[in-house]
Amino acid sequence: MAKIQIPRGTQDIMPGTVELWHYIEDKARDLCRRFNYQEIRTPLFENTELFQRGVGETTDIVEKEMYSVSNPRSDDTLTLRPEGTAGVVRSYVENKLYGSPNQPVKLYYMGPMFRHERPQAGRYRQFVQFGAEAIGSSDPAIDAEVIALAMRLYQELGLSGLSVELNSVGTLEDRARHREHLLAHLNGVRDQLCPDCQSRIDRNPLRVLDCKNETCKSLTKDAPSILDYLSEESAAHFEAVKAYLTALDIRYTVNPRLVRGLDYYTLTAFEIKMAEIGAVETLCGGGRYNGLVAQLGGDDMPGIGFALSIERLLLALEKQGIQLPVSTGIDCFVAIQTEEAKDAAFGLVDRLRSAGVSAELDYLGRKMKAQLKQADRLAARYTVIIGEAELENGTAVLKEMATGEQQELKRDDLPAELAKRLQK
Repeated sequence: MAKIQIPRGTQDIMPGTVELWHYIEDKARDLCRRFNYQEIRTPLFENTELFQRGVGETTDIVEKEMYSVSNPRSDDTLTLRPEGTAGVVRSYVENKLYGSPNQPVKLYYMGPMFRHERPQAGRYRQFVQFGAEAIGSSDPAIDAEVIALAMRLYQELGLSGLSVELNSVGTLEDRARHREHLLAHLNGVRDQLCPDCQSRIDRNPLRVLDCKNETCKSLTKDAPSILDYLSEESAAHFEAVKAYLTALDIRYTVNPRLVRGLDYYTLTAFEIKMAEIGAVETLCGGGRYNGLVAQLGGDDMPGIGFALSIERLLLALEKQGIQLPVSTGIDCFVAIQTEEAKDAAFGLVDRLRSAGVSAELDYLGRKMKAQLKQADRLAARYTVIIGEAELENGTAVLKEMATGEQQELKRDDLPAELAKRLQK
């Protein structure tokens, strides 16, 4: 019978690697605590209409990448979430978080997302995003704060050589002024653009600038810049964001072509990049979405956020040779010289675990020499040995593996003694 293999574009995260994930997740949670962002957990699937209305029907995500299934009890369809912002904003509206006394509402999430795209380095069909959203403030300072939160995570993990690309995609009114001039340019090269871009010219011409096709990029390199059509208020917001980033010593470059791949963005749009992390160099992306809350049925509240891929983050750490300070070893291995000592060892392991000590014993009937080899394989800091004499007099030999130092102790005293040593 043929083996059943893992679906394409997914991965098993195995022991020895998952500890790296734990470290990054703990770092992200601690950063959010310091920045006063609280965790929110939304469903893995939502009504498809949420993403059609929120993300945008002309986006690659909605047109090509969503995993959707029919709801067997209605005419609706359900979709595995391809990104996190739409679900968070849906929850914000549905749970009336706009009425919370703590404003703006600052939330973060971590969890799997799903997109049907071609797997490559740093890109999976099931991937994990960490994201943060601040809803309820139009202050440009919070734009800079959101960018700083993402940058701080990368910096505290040791990454270097990062760059922030920044743009303003304006308001709907700004884009309406820009649209006429952009259309004139695009229509002049329409026949040479890829089929996707040709279909988007009339529906959402700004999205043509996000195309990754090299021919399209070349044909649109001289397209009118949205920055030339910003209102006085939009331009002032953009200048303030740049000033706040400078105050935080966050270097950036303005990229007028940066429009991001989602329709809900307004004003600030940004990406954090690092060269040579595989097929993609963008580590993180985000921006403002001032019309999204109203579009999903709430009051017209401003918002801004970002999302980053944990898989790409791990790939970037690997590329830069950064070893995270994680330990996969255990605190203590309990070895026995005779089968009669098994009951005593089993009880001791349980008391050690209750005292906060990670402990293990042999379940395969190995000889003492093999048990000690297993302790080495598990990178145990201490080994406890119970032989015939120790079993009889209620003691055990405690061996510190790094130094080889041994000491005989009462078994009843071992949990407290080991917990105290490990705290040091």
